[in-house]
Amino acid sequence: MSISAKFEHLSAEDKWYAYWMDQKFFKSEPDERESYTIVIPPPNVTGVLHMGHMLNNTLQDVLIRRARMLGYNACWVPGTDHASIATEAKVVNKLKEEGIDKFEIGREEFLKHAWEWTHKHGGIIQQQLKKLGCSFDWDREAFTMDELRSESVLKVFVHLYEKGLIYRGYRMVNWDPQAKTTLSDEEVIHKELNGKLYHLSYPMVDGEGSIQVATTRPETILGDVAICVNPNDERYTKLIGKKVIVPIANREIPIIADEYVDMEFGTGCLKITPAHDINDYTIGQKHQLEIIDVLDEEGKLNAHGLHYEGQDRFVVRKAIAKELDEKGYLIKAEDYRNKVGTSERTGAVIEPRLSDQWFLKMKELSEPAIKAVMADDAEIQLIPEKFKNTYRHWMENVIDWNISRQLWWGHQIPAWYLKGDRQKIVVAMNEAEALEKAKKQFNDPSLSASDLQQEPDVLDTWFSSWLWPLSVFNGVLDPDNEEINYYYPTRDLITAPEILFFWVARMIILGYELRDTKPFSNVYLTGIVRDKQGRKMSKSLGNSPDPLKLMEKYSTDGVRVGMLLTSPAGNDLPFDEELCEQGRNFANKIWNAQRLVLGWETTDKAPSESDVAAMRWFAEKKVETLEKLEASFKSYRISEALMTSYKWVWDDFCNWYLESIKPAFGEPISKSVYDQTIKFFEDVCTVLHPFMPFITEEIWHNLGNRSKGDSLCIQAWPKGPSVDKAYLADFDQMLAVVNGLRNLRASKNIPAKESLALHLPAEEALSPELRSLASKLGNISEMEARKNDEAIGFSFLAGKYEFFVPAGDQVDLEAEKDRITKELEYLRGFLKSVEKKLSNERFVNNAPEAVVAKEKAKQEDAESKIKALEESLAKL
Repeated sequence: MSISAKFEHLSAEDKWYAYWMDQKFFKSEPDERESYTIVIPPPNVTGVLHMGHMLNNTLQDVLIRRARMLGYNACWVPGTDHASIATEAKVVNKLKEEGIDKFEIGREEFLKHAWEWTHKHGGIIQQQLKKLGCSFDWDREAFTMDELRSESVLKVFVHLYEKGLIYRGYRMVNWDPQAKTTLSDEEVIHKELNGKLYHLSYPMVDGEGSIQVATTRPETILGDVAICVNPNDERYTKLIGKKVIVPIANREIPIIADEYVDMEFGTGCLKITPAHDINDYTIGQKHQLEIIDVLDEEGKLNAHGLHYEGQDRFVVRKAIAKELDEKGYLIKAEDYRNKVGTSERTGAVIEPRLSDQWFLKMKELSEPAIKAVMADDAEIQLIPEKFKNTYRHWMENVIDWNISRQLWWGHQIPAWYLKGDRQKIVVAMNEAEALEKAKKQFNDPSLSASDLQQEPDVLDTWFSSWLWPLSVFNGVLDPDNEEINYYYPTRDLITAPEILFFWVARMIILGYELRDTKPFSNVYLTGIVRDKQGRKMSKSLGNSPDPLKLMEKYSTDGVRVGMLLTSPAGNDLPFDEELCEQGRNFANKIWNAQRLVLGWETTDKAPSESDVAAMRWFAEKKVETLEKLEASFKSYRISEALMTSYKWVWDDFCNWYLESIKPAFGEPISKSVYDQTIKFFEDVCTVLHPFMPFITEEIWHNLGNRSKGDSLCIQAWPKGPSVDKAYLADFDQMLAVVNGLRNLRASKNIPAKESLALHLPAEEALSPELRSLASKLGNISEMEARKNDEAIGFSFLAGKYEFFVPAGDQVDLEAEKDRITKELEYLRGFLKSVEKKLSNERFVNNAPEAVVAKEKAKQEDAESKIKALEESLAKL
């Protein structure tokens, strides 16, 4: 067979993905096997692949490919999210560039543009995930706003409303002036920003001086309705009940008392602006104060802003500070650093705003979800466990979820009002059902559809996402269908810690609410992909490489390996392009090993003693590796599993096994050895396949005569008997002898072609079964166990034994003495440190038995080596 010098990854990747799709290897239907289900965290429908997606989806693909090979009915469901805020913002900007205003064209026309945008820019990330090799069942692709998912969302809303868990309330909410919508507390990112603290003077109405107040937001003084002091603050006791004049607005407002005010902060006086601060709103309600809202939905001042009407809040902040200064109300302005809430989606500074919104009561709903993760016999495991405390804190302090958004792109809330009376509400799946409910609820059979008006707001995007593991199997609309009963609960969820509450916790909550069971068993939380400087990768910093270009340059397999080499669960991934290069080099190593093996000629001769030893060793090493992999996968140490596979293939298979059985140049190899080597190579491909699907499929096909419909991706995961640890230990000792000989050759400039005699200190120092192989690998001409009292030559340590190579007149006695003396110095120092530790009673009494035993073994080993070296030195 003619094998190309290089793996042509670009053509191979396209070829094999098309083959997998054509043969429907990733398609799953319920059957008698146990299911293994993963649902994708749905990316934005118009999104493109970034490094976070690369890591997350590579991890999912590793797990699902291995599950398929282990015999599970593996089902990985793909899909995308409609991303209300992000998508609507893009469509609004696109229309603005065309001179079109969203409100002028109306909701129906706007949604046509939004769907057009989605169809035009959607589908890109799906093609990129195919390029990554993701083994999705593409026939199951879902979208959070397709018909089935949309109907499911509405049904859940109606269900929760009818249980009394959803209500409409006038509350202080987080308002994003750029997106013109509310946000939940979890969607607000608090950032430390530099600003000013303005000290203002409010004149007393009675002319008896003034009162001083400090604020970071002077533009809101036009909405002030009171000044509040602590009733225990003796400085202001006499002023309680009096009035002051609001600067510029020239309104009279009262001085009130409330213990909420911190006497130690600022001047001890607090201006109360109920429309623009949650704490002020609470005090205002308590004291029945007026509410004056000075800002509109865009963050501009309204009619209450007087001559600043129509100007942006930040423009007014500077202008009003100047006016206050000119009129003598500004005492001083000092630099001040404080935390400011910003929108996770747009980055805009959030405004607290009073508004009618829809809320979901969360406290009672959350209780089963807390137990599911925090109980001793928890049904759901968080990996790593360190995130359990974060989860518990969020869940125990949960507040009602503001589920309405002032947008058009999304699931319109299925609530209808009687026109002219927003207090009369009906909630239903559709308008026809709403009309029938309204007739009964309001006892008016004459009502028609024209008498009803649907709530214009849409639901928070997360309200559709929390249905995801249920809705992808139609588990909401048809809760007893075959698929939901077979695939649900799903097995693993791989996602980012920053959406642990946004998404993960809410899916758990809804799983117990609708089916009284968990939605998944294991939640693997990835870290954040960072650059070499530790910065989060982002477009704005320009430090995020293009994943497609990386895959083109280093191969998809190379990039997948590079991503996983340093990505333990929950820890950030310090990404460096050199990791991809390391992945590509690994792929090259395997490819060249294939070319070497397939280039050998075979003969019917029996295997040599060294061949038999090597084959037995690699078979044992395979079983040992499989055991390590099982332990790593069981505890979701995916990066560790890759490293175990990497070392087994690079070191054990390519470096030692192939060298051990490699025939002399131009000579044929025993056919039985060759056939066994091909089987081993197939096992290598199988173990590596979840990590490196493309190159392993190509090599696996090259290794044998395959038929159409054959594929590595559906081969059984390798198995083996228990490990013979004694044999592996003997082999490790043999390798130590070979490495010792090679190091000796290098240090003494003895050519590799020159054979050497080797004296063993004892028969047990090197297993007789492995001496033939040691002779081949070390080019040893003769080997015997004998004492070397009179011999001149070189010694080296392998394990706890000292081996001797007679060298006749070639030896440099002084150099050899110097080498042994230096080694003795090191070993004596090492022994001293071990003895010091063992002489410490606290260590010996308190350390685990295994740790103390390990230190004693170190002591014994060092003493044995020192004795052997002292004897060698004495001979010289």
